[in-house]
Amino acid sequence: MKVKLLLPITLFALTITKLCAQGTAYTIKGGLTLGIQKWNGFDQDPLFKYHGAISAESLDDFSIFAQAGYHVKGSALRNGSFLDQNGNFYRLSAQEFLFKNISVILGGKRKYNISDMMKGYYLFGLRGDYTLGTNLDEYKEVNEYYRSLFYPDNGFVKKWNYGVTLGGGLEFELGELVGALLEFTVNPDFSYQYKQPAIPNVYDPNTGQNKTIQERTIRNVTFEITAGFRLLRKVEYVD
Repeated sequence: MKVKLLLPITLFALTITKLCAQGTAYTIKGGLTLGIQKWNGFDQDPLFKYHGAISAESLDDFSIFAQAGYHVKGSALRNGSFLDQNGNFYRLSAQEFLFKNISVILGGKRKYNISDMMKGYYLFGLRGDYTLGTNLDEYKEVNEYYRSLFYPDNGFVKKWNYGVTLGGGLEFELGELVGALLEFTVNPDFSYQYKQPAIPNVYDPNTGQNKTIQERTIRNVTFEITAGFRLLRKVEYVD
């Protein structure tokens, strides 16, 4: 696992080193995350969480950037009901299914001038994720009680994932070497965050009946609104 982690970290460090030689903008940013998942084609409710990241990019109209961040992804189940094996009906509180991921992105940004103090941009990046942990153990007791896997289990979580990041935003000049940004991105995964084979005779607490859970495959999609500060390092070459 340590060897696998070294590869994205090394690529990130090499990219930062290259950028620093040309003049660089360093960014510290964070904001709100809306997470969406489908379970067997069934739409879960959105998850509202957060993210934070650091990045570096070259100071060009078309810039190369590298970014590393922490992102809480997943989905939620609200207004659910519960029917136990004795026929008793309960209203469930909101349930959240969290995947706490470290993301590394390498990509490009195309910038254009809006005014002397503001630029717009759009971006595209290739992204790799590693899952640090989940909250699925909160549902382990229910699964064990009904001897089922109605709720997801950590044993089927895929630690390594990949996808893309698409988006755009605005950069604001606050001073010669200081700036700010406001950004919106869409982050779909191409790989599965969770993959569980079909399981027969599973008790469904929502209906009180046994059912067959089809193969469960879960991908993450997140929408992120981000604000941050930019610190500029300009390199001037003197003959």
